[in-house]
Amino acid sequence: MIMHHEFRSQLARRWFLRDCGVGLAGMALNTLLADDSPAARSSNPLALRQPHFAPKAKRVVYLFQAGAPSHLELFDHKPELAKLDGTLPPADLLKGYRAAFINPNSALLGPKYSFAPRGQCGMELSELLPHTAKIADDLCLIRSMHTEAVNHAPGQIMMNTGAQQFGRPSFGAWTLYGLGSESDDLPGYVVLSSAKGTSGGASNYGCGFLPASYGGVPFRGTGDPILYLSNPQGFDQLAQRASLDSLRRLNEMALADAGDPEIAARIQSYETAFRLQTSAPELMDLAREPQQVLDLYGIQDVNESSYARNCLLARRLLERGVRFVQLFHEAWDQHADLTNGIKRNCGNTDQASAALVQDLKQRGLLDDTLVIWGGEFGRTPMVQGTNDGRDHHNRCFSIWLAGGSVRGGHVHGETDAIGFNIARDPVHVHDLNATLLHLLGLDHTRLTYRYQGRDFRLTDVHGHVVRDLLA
Repeated sequence: MIMHHEFRSQLARRWFLRDCGVGLAGMALNTLLADDSPAARSSNPLALRQPHFAPKAKRVVYLFQAGAPSHLELFDHKPELAKLDGTLPPADLLKGYRAAFINPNSALLGPKYSFAPRGQCGMELSELLPHTAKIADDLCLIRSMHTEAVNHAPGQIMMNTGAQQFGRPSFGAWTLYGLGSESDDLPGYVVLSSAKGTSGGASNYGCGFLPASYGGVPFRGTGDPILYLSNPQGFDQLAQRASLDSLRRLNEMALADAGDPEIAARIQSYETAFRLQTSAPELMDLAREPQQVLDLYGIQDVNESSYARNCLLARRLLERGVRFVQLFHEAWDQHADLTNGIKRNCGNTDQASAALVQDLKQRGLLDDTLVIWGGEFGRTPMVQGTNDGRDHHNRCFSIWLAGGSVRGGHVHGETDAIGFNIARDPVHVHDLNATLLHLLGLDHTRLTYRYQGRDFRLTDVHGHVVRDLLA
């Protein structure tokens, strides 16, 4: 039993530690108040923020082709590799080289499909991409990407977070942290998946050590976009609103007491979920789209989950103020059956990817929307298996950009005669991310977050803006 004077003594200590700013809660609050970071400046973590300079792009849609598409079959024409099909690569070329799975001395494998110049720019693209060919003059094709990662999970996480280790914020999370969200009724960062789940999992779109509000919110392909979005039977909207108001008051008291930005994120997530109950059904109802739009994307059934459906949903999300939409389609890992597999993948993705760019353009949204298409690395010029597969290859690969004031009809970089090494104008993952942030009006060296005693950024201590990609 606590005596009265003992209780008063403990109460005094609690008051001193809490209100005089020397306890854990007080120190956290003082740190937060002294911090000039965007997360500290507002009780609403997703409030709009000013970029560092005038942006060229305001929103992003990232079409992530997980599994590593072969640049040699799609974007990087190599007639010399076709001539060398079945021969061994030069020994000096392989000095110090280690592939993920194959013996580097495996024979060279010529491209499986033909290429032709496309658009007024004459960009050489594969016969597998007839729809992408129609938007060649809008594309900025990078043929000289490279990365350190050589396996799927580290490679995907590297492309999306700038590090191979789990726990770093994704590009989408950094974008939301730097700019805030323009949507009151939908999350600022939405994730849509087709095919199978990604090797890198939720780390590809997570918030890492940033407050939880900045992480990507996965939407399901069928039914409610988020589980348990609908109220249970007998629990109406008025009852839910009353309970949320009570919960909000309790959380606001805790926020005022502790100053923890995670509490602000929790308040925001509850409110967003409540508004989603009204906005999500309208968003997901593709039956309202005109038939010519469904035909443009190649959608046969508006209720069937597919990459094409996700591309159309991406456009609808962007129209409704969502800052960052990311599609994941993991189906490109052709260690074998390359000829059939990559043709099938292009059949599932080519039309819808091009349709999204065309749709955004005709609606006047492409100029300030940055579209990104690419995977985590490329594929080897050497064969894997008997005669129809390629291993992982991180020394060079291709991606394309569109919109957002990138150079349309432009090819950046070049690889050697067999697509093994970069011959000109290399672009590292950090350089790409620095450039993408620049287009969004953000200086990658200034977009930082202090964690565990040091300032972190998407590009770590690397990266430079690739000016040649800018219009």
